[in-house]
Amino acid sequence: MIKILFVCLGNICRSPTAEGVFRQKLSQNGIRDGYLENIFVDSAGTGAYHVGKEPDRRSQDIALKYGVDLNDLKARRITLQDFADYDYILAMDQDNIQDMKAICPPDQQHKIKLFMEYAQDCPGITEVPDPYTGGIEGFDRVYDFIDRGCNGFLKYLFANNKL
Repeated sequence: MIKILFVCLGNICRSPTAEGVFRQKLSQNGIRDGYLENIFVDSAGTGAYHVGKEPDRRSQDIALKYGVDLNDLKARRITLQDFADYDYILAMDQDNIQDMKAICPPDQQHKIKLFMEYAQDCPGITEVPDPYTGGIEGFDRVYDFIDRGCNGFLKYLFANNKL
């Protein structure tokens, strides 16, 4: 089984959106996410600001506009065990990478990557900006980046794993 963890700061905007979008893309390709299937997808935050809360309403609204329902997701903070459990830990920005590397065991740090490294058609875009303090247009932009990143990561998974 392949286990994927999307990570942002508070786990209410970017990472739950990535979790929802990636699950939808897997489903469209005939792969169900879950412990009894080939892939398990989750998200977490490096901070504990919103633990137990559902994704930001603006993230939910934008995702729903594209047919992705995030309302069953709840924010959680990344744990030390996550570094051992997950095969891919995809950070939305460099701050998330630094925060994770500060607590991640050295032998697990190779799993931590910038999510946008996998994006297609996004030259020069290396991070998914945090839309939390801005307006709805920032959430729409973030959704576009995440969609492109998920497309690229899915292609990567198909090319490098038996799915």
